Amino acid sequence: MERKINNDHVKIIGGATKGIRGEILTFYDNPFHTNPEKCYLHYSDGLIIIQDGIIIDVGEYNKIHQLYSEISDIEHYTDSLIMPGFIDCHIHYVQSPIIGSYGDTLLEWLEQYTFPMETRYSDKNFADKVAKIFFRQILEQGTTTANVFATTFETSVDAFFEESEKYNTRMICGKVLQDQNLPDPLKDISAEESVTLSEKLLKRWHKKGRQLYAVIPRFVPTSSKEQLQMAGQLYQKYKNEGVYLHTHLNESEEEIAWVKRLFPNSINYTSVYDSFGMIDNNSILAHCCLMKEEEWELMHKSDSSVAHCPSSNLFLGDGIFKYWEATRSDRAVKTGIATDVGGGTNFSILRQLNEVYKTAMLNKKNIDALKCFYMATRGGAEALNLEDKIGSIAPGYEADLAVIDLKASDFIEWRLTFTSSLFEKLFVIISLGLDNMNKATYIAGEKVFDRFRTPKFIYPKT
Repeated sequence: MERKINNDHVKIIGGATKGIRGEILTFYDNPFHTNPEKCYLHYSDGLIIIQDGIIIDVGEYNKIHQLYSEISDIEHYTDSLIMPGFIDCHIHYVQSPIIGSYGDTLLEWLEQYTFPMETRYSDKNFADKVAKIFFRQILEQGTTTANVFATTFETSVDAFFEESEKYNTRMICGKVLQDQNLPDPLKDISAEESVTLSEKLLKRWHKKGRQLYAVIPRFVPTSSKEQLQMAGQLYQKYKNEGVYLHTHLNESEEEIAWVKRLFPNSINYTSVYDSFGMIDNNSILAHCCLMKEEEWELMHKSDSSVAHCPSSNLFLGDGIFKYWEATRSDRAVKTGIATDVGGGTNFSILRQLNEVYKTAMLNKKNIDALKCFYMATRGGAEALNLEDKIGSIAPGYEADLAVIDLKASDFIEWRLTFTSSLFEKLFVIISLGLDNMNKATYIAGEKVFDRFRTPKFIYPKT
C-alpha cells in the first residue's frame, strides 16, 4: 500500500508502522499574526500513523483508521491530549546540579554557583551522570528538543550527545567558548585552541543522526575580542550547513553595563555580536529582557530568534521579557520558550508557560493558552529553524510527541469539569503548574517515557 506525503513523497507502509490514538492538538500557523482560529487543528478523537519515526498521516480516527485498517499496533490514550513534543530553546544541562540555588544578582550567582560547578565537567564520568539525569528530567516533562549549553570541556559535549544518541532525540548543543573574566579552571587555554576544539566537536557531532551543533560564546564579557572574532568566523563558515550561533543577550542591567565598558563605542549590546558576524538567521539569543527598539529591528532584519526565559528572569530578578514587543507584527522576531535551567527553577515547559502569563500581567498585558502552546511547540521549532521537521503533528514530520494527562490528579480532573473549551482546559493546566502533567513522551515514534510503566525510561532500539 502507498500513501503520499506532502503531495510529492511516497511512503511504502511496511512492518514498522504504528498508530497513536486520542485527542490531538497541533499548530500550523502563527496565532500572533493571523486569525488564531485558523492556526491549529484539533481532533477530539484522532489517529496518528507513524512509520520509521515519521508521521505519515493524521486525522479523525474514524476516517484515518479506515485508510489504514491493516495496522493493529495502535496505542489509545483516553483522558489525555496528544501534542507535538515541547521545545526548550535555551537551557544549560551542566547547571542541573545547582538548580534552585539561592541567588542575588546574575553575576554574583554565576560566581558563587555556576562557575565552580562547571569546572567539574572535565571529569567525563561526572558529565555522563549529569547528562543521564538531565535527559530523564526533560523527557519526563514532555520536552523532546532542546537548545543546550554544555561548558568549556570537550567531555561535557561528548557526554551530552552520547546520551542524546541513546534516546535518538533531536538536540542542539556545543562547547562553550569563554577565555576571560571567569575562574582559571574554566577558561579556555586560548582563543585559537577553543575555536579549533569547537570545530572538531562540530565535525564529530553535527548531523550525526539527529544531533545538531551550535557555536556558543557564553556572553560578550567572557570572551576576548579575538575569541569573539574567531567564533563569528566559525559560525559563518558552517551556517549554511545548519550550524547555530547560541548565546545570551540583554539579560540584566549589570551585564549590559559591563558590555558597554568593554565596548564603549558600540551602539548597543546586539551590535557587538553583529560586528563579529553572529547575528544571523540561525542565531538564538536568550533572554532579551532589556532591548532597545533598534535591537529588535536588527534581530527582525537578520531573521534571528529569541528564547524567552521567564522562570530564570524572575528568579534572578533580571528583567521582564516583553513578548508583545518581540512579536510585533511589523517587525516580528521568532520567539520560543526556554527553561534556562539552572537559573530557571524547573525543567517543565508547561510551568514556564505559567510564568509567561504572569510576567506579561506585570506589564498589564495578557497572553492566552493558544499563543502559549504555539510558542511551546511550532513557535519553538520556528525559532530553531526546524519547523519543517518538528513542532507539528503532520505528514512528513518527525514523530516526537507529548501526551498531557487531563486526570493527573483528582483535583485537576474535578477542576477541568468547570471548563467549556479546550483552551480553557489548557489555561487551567498551565496555571496550576503541576509537575506530573505529562503521561508519555515519544521520540521518533518510540515511547521513551511512560509515567505508569516500569521502568519509566527506555532507550529505543536502534
